[in-house]
Amino acid sequence: MTTFVDRVELHVAAGNGGHGCASVHREKFKPLGGPDGGNGGRGGDVILVVDQSVTTLLDYHHSPHRKATNGKPGEGDNRSGKDGSDLVLPVPDGTVVLDKQGNVLADLVGQGTTYVAAQGGRGGLGNAALASARRKAPGFALLGEPGHTGDVVLELKTVADVALVGYPSAGKSSLISVLSAAKPKIADYPFTTLVPNLGVVTAGSTVYTIADVPGLIPGASQGKGLGLEFLRHVERCTVLVHVLDCATLESHRDPASDLDVIEAELAQYGGLDDRPRLVVLNKVDIPDGQELADMIRPDLEARGYQVFEVSAVSRTGLKELSFALAGIVAEARAAKPKEEATRIVIRPKAVDDAGFTVTAEGEAFFRVRGEKPERWVHQTDFNNDEAVGYLADRLNRLGVEEELLKAGARAGDGVAIGPEDNAVVFDWEPTLAAGAEMLGRRGEDHRFEAPRPAAQRRRDRDAERDEAQQEFDDFNPF
Repeated sequence: MTTFVDRVELHVAAGNGGHGCASVHREKFKPLGGPDGGNGGRGGDVILVVDQSVTTLLDYHHSPHRKATNGKPGEGDNRSGKDGSDLVLPVPDGTVVLDKQGNVLADLVGQGTTYVAAQGGRGGLGNAALASARRKAPGFALLGEPGHTGDVVLELKTVADVALVGYPSAGKSSLISVLSAAKPKIADYPFTTLVPNLGVVTAGSTVYTIADVPGLIPGASQGKGLGLEFLRHVERCTVLVHVLDCATLESHRDPASDLDVIEAELAQYGGLDDRPRLVVLNKVDIPDGQELADMIRPDLEARGYQVFEVSAVSRTGLKELSFALAGIVAEARAAKPKEEATRIVIRPKAVDDAGFTVTAEGEAFFRVRGEKPERWVHQTDFNNDEAVGYLADRLNRLGVEEELLKAGARAGDGVAIGPEDNAVVFDWEPTLAAGAEMLGRRGEDHRFEAPRPAAQRRRDRDAERDEAQQEFDDFNPF
C-alpha cells in the first residue's frame, strides 16, 4: 500500500456566494416600509497552508476533490446571509503548486505559508443595498457570484540542506541513520529506500537537515528506475554528497564510474551545476573496500572533489564528514541575503484602463471580456426585467456601449459577454436613455416589454370603466 505520495492532481472548488434577497418591509401602520432585503454571504475559499507535521500528499491522493462551503442567501428585515467557511488544506513544507500546463503558481516554503487555490464567490446585494435616490424600491436583488473551480498540481520537493545521492545499496540509508536519529529501512537488496528520508544533524553550533534520496541508476533523468520520481527532491539542497560503494559485488562497477554516471544524470536533469559536491567513499571497514578507496582517492581529489572515507558500521570518518558539511551549510546560510518583510505594493490601474475589452469576432458579432462585465452578468437574474435593465444601465455607465459603437457594432448585432464556454449572448440594442425614471412597477422595465395578458385585461377594463363613467357624466350633468 502506498504510504508516500509527492505528486497529486487536486480538484478544488470554492464556495458560491449567497443570493441577495428582494424584500419589502411589512409592518402594521407602515404601508411604505421600503426595501429590506439583506445581502448574501461570501463563499468559502480553498486555502493551502504549510504544516511541518505533514510529510506526504497521501490524503489528497485518496481524496482529490475538495470543496468549500457556499454562502447563505440574504433574508428580509436586512438580515445578511452567513459567509461560507474556508477550507484549509495542510500541505508539507516545500510543496510547489502548478497549473495543468506546468506553470508554477506558488512555492510554499516555511511554516504557515499560505496560497489561495480557489477564491470564493461574492455574495449578491439585496434590494436594500441597491436602493438609491432614483431607484427607491428595487424589485430585484443580485445573485451570488459562482466560486472559482479548477485543477492544480501539488508537487513536493524536500526541503533539506544536504542530499545523499548514489547508486542503490551504496549505503545512503545506513549513513543517514548514524549521522542523525532517522530510522530508514536498511537491507542488502537494491531499491530498499522507496521514499526520501530526512534526518537532523547537529555538528557543533550548526544544525542542518540531511536527505537520503532513493537510489539513482543510468537513465534516471528519463524516468528509469525511481530517479525521475525523486530527483526533484535534490533541487532545494545546498550541498550534494556522492555516496560511492567501495565494496560493490558487481564486477562492471567501480566508484569512479558510479560518480560519472550520477553526475551525468544530474547534469541532464539540470539546475544543479552550482551546488558544491563532496564525495564519500563508503564501506571502508571491509578490507577490499579500503584498498579500493586508497586507489581511487587520489584520482577523485585530482578532479577537485573533497573526499571522505567513512564506514557506517565502525563509524569511521563520520565526525569529519559531519563538520565539513556543517561548514558548507553555515557558509551558504551566511551568504544568503537576509529575508525582508514582504512589502505591500499597490499598482493602481491606468486612468484610461476601462477594465474590459471589446473584440469583433466574425461579421456582426462582438465579444466583451472583463472582470466587471462578466461578474455583473453572473449576478443578474435574467427572469426579472428590472434586473436586466439594471445590468444594461451598469454596462452603459462602464462604457461598454461606447466601445461597441467604436468597434463598429450596429443595432441587432450579436454581443457575447464572457468566454466562449460560458457566455451570455444577446442582440444588442443601443440604450438611448438610462435611469430609474424609465422604470415602471417593481420587477418591470419597459425596455424589455413582453405581452402581459393580465395587465392588458386590467387596462381594458379600466378604459371601459372610464368610458362608461364619462358617458354617464355627459347624460347626467347634476
